Amino acid sequence: MTKESAQKTGAFLTDVKELRRRARVHMERGAVTDGYQVDRTTVLALLNTSLATELLCVLWYRRHYFMATGIHAQAVAAEFLEHATEEQEHADRIAHRITQLGGAPDFNPGGLATRSRKECVEGRELVDMIREDLVAERIAIGSYGEIIRYLGENDPTTRRMLEEILAVEEEHAEDLQAMMQKA
Repeated sequence: MTKESAQKTGAFLTDVKELRRRARVHMERGAVTDGYQVDRTTVLALLNTSLATELLCVLWYRRHYFMATGIHAQAVAAEFLEHATEEQEHADRIAHRITQLGGAPDFNPGGLATRSRKECVEGRELVDMIREDLVAERIAIGSYGEIIRYLGENDPTTRRMLEEILAVEEEHAEDLQAMMQKA
């Protein structure tokens, strides 16, 4: 099918021969084809910032897991540990996507806090820990929403991954808000 006949019939798919030809060009890019329509450098930077944020959240939730004391500590600590595990899964997914896009996930502990969107505010009391974790979740929710809007339809794989992570972050915020009401 020629380009002209495709336009006349309303077809939008590239013909098979052209798809095959394009697939052989720049094979070293892996999953990143010429159809990738967003600035890859920007996406990699955003993802590495998100990775740093998730890693810091893992550490903070684990800290709170071990530091939780008081009458409701056991149940809240269990929630902290569950959230830490889910944040680690987010970090792993983001790191994997960074490598798919031809980047390098930045796990360097030096400067982790400065690369992260999360603030490291220590809470000594259980309610302070819950409050700080809720703030961190709200930061993540806002950040992921902005990145998702930036990506639009230009990187559906990254957008979908971040939408899935965002849904979990919203659940975390809901859990923490409920805990604040009980504390």
